[in-house]
Amino acid sequence: MKTRALIALLCAAMALYSCRGNGNYSTLQNESSDTALVAADSVAFDQQKLIKTAGLTFKVTNVRKIGEEVTTLTDQYSGMVMNHHLRSDVSPIKEVKLDDDSVMRVSAFNTYADMTVKVPAERLTAFVSAVNKLGVYTTVSNMDIEDNTLQYLESQLRMDSRKELVKQQKQGRIKLKNPQDVLIFKDALVDEQINTKRIDAAVKYSTVSLNFFQNSTIIKERIPDTDPAIYNISFLLRLKQSLVNGVLLVADVFIALANLWVFVMIGVAMWLVYKYYRKKHPALFAAKGPVKSTV
Repeated sequence: MKTRALIALLCAAMALYSCRGNGNYSTLQNESSDTALVAADSVAFDQQKLIKTAGLTFKVTNVRKIGEEVTTLTDQYSGMVMNHHLRSDVSPIKEVKLDDDSVMRVSAFNTYADMTVKVPAERLTAFVSAVNKLGVYTTVSNMDIEDNTLQYLESQLRMDSRKELVKQQKQGRIKLKNPQDVLIFKDALVDEQINTKRIDAAVKYSTVSLNFFQNSTIIKERIPDTDPAIYNISFLLRLKQSLVNGVLLVADVFIALANLWVFVMIGVAMWLVYKYYRKKHPALFAAKGPVKSTV
């Protein structure tokens, strides 16, 4: 009785919604209301629309291997993997010096994986039980069932009401002042159709969220020491190299002077000219003595 009363209220609401507008179009004829009621009675209300979802968080011995096994298991249960994300969080790295040019790098990291799969609803319990057996232990396990029967029925009634309205508009039994109203009702009809399809898909295939992890992994690597400061030559070799560099520096000075021989020749020539003029004209270069006072 409660169900039929709810159906009647929904039909009445659809009729009032269709008739509002203050003259935008004439009131739906009696056939429209009767059609909506017949459509409501024809809905298989006893067929519940139950959407099942599940989630698991568990520890495993090897994240990569278990991810492959879950994929295989999903195929066996006629499901599909919707998402698979694997990540590793690296802890602070420690380096231990082994010899003059190499170190031991010790890395610790934690590996996690997130998966989202869809399996047929009737096989959900068996699938979850099979996945549970892959782990060492389970930390979180949940299963939810959402009843979407009334939402599905509401979408069906709305869809039937809009179909009848569009049909009567095409037959000329309803006149709309604004042509955009037809597009609005058609778009609303499409929305309701998509909503029912979405509910049907969710009822048919259940979504399972999986999160699994493993113990921390330690990796040891022998790698070259990347600190340039350690690559220094010995003291004796550095002293020898300094003496050689000194000799090369003196040689570079002589070579530089040799490259300047033109300027040396010009300087010598100018000095000779100076000596010659000083000898020929000694008065010009004679030093003047101090001026004596006559007082």
